[in-house]
Amino acid sequence: MYRHFLRGLAGICLLLASTLATAANHVVLVGSGGLRYSPANLTIQAGDTVTFRNISGFHNVVADNDSFRCSNNCASAANPGGGQPSSGEWSQTLTFNTPGEIGYYCSAHGGPGGNGMAGKIIVQGGGSNFSIGNAVSGNWFNPAQSGHGFQLEKVNDTTVTAFWFTFDGNGNQVWILGVGQLVNNRIEMQAVKSRGGRFPPNFDPAQITNPPWGTLTFTFTGCNTGSVAWTSTDPLFTASGTLALERVTAIAGVTCTP
Repeated sequence: MYRHFLRGLAGICLLLASTLATAANHVVLVGSGGLRYSPANLTIQAGDTVTFRNISGFHNVVADNDSFRCSNNCASAANPGGGQPSSGEWSQTLTFNTPGEIGYYCSAHGGPGGNGMAGKIIVQGGGSNFSIGNAVSGNWFNPAQSGHGFQLEKVNDTTVTAFWFTFDGNGNQVWILGVGQLVNNRIEMQAVKSRGGRFPPNFDPAQITNPPWGTLTFTFTGCNTGSVAWTSTDPLFTASGTLALERVTAIAGVTCTP
């Protein structure tokens, strides 16, 4: 019975397949809590995108190596004066394809080299050669944070569903659901937050809603180790972060090749 229940949840997640991303997007909040970027240091994979979102103040984002300068617009050959500090709600999304470290700063409140209001993006190139197989299915958690975790299931050659049984910032139990595409040692997905359920006999499927929550990107370095990175637009959750993962359970009869 429980297995049928989980497959029902998987069906909800598969409805998201048309909105799958081919690379992870990470959000950096500009002017978060004053003159800072949040997170100030961000690690991503080559090909990922980063969305800089101004939430307060008169700011911009300027690369130490001058590869970008953005605010409510971005500098370019057609717009050489773009990217000047600007207030209001603006956002710009940039793609980072080249491995390495890229420092950036606000030209109104900092300078190159990490002075003042500044941040850094670490772009990793390629990661592990480990390739995800059927053995990814099972339960995963962080031992230092026992009490919440993920259930993953590989449903075909390209698709994995994920269920994050966790809590929001107010301590309420929450299920985050997603379905993602396999990309070598990674799984990238859009996720929703399931709401509206009640304990039987008051459960009514018509009351279930699945509003967008954010993104999940799982990266595995072996059969029993990996990590998850997330971004969320839901104010009850940390906007972005990463968490190391270890395997808790595996599917009987399924083997993993390191």
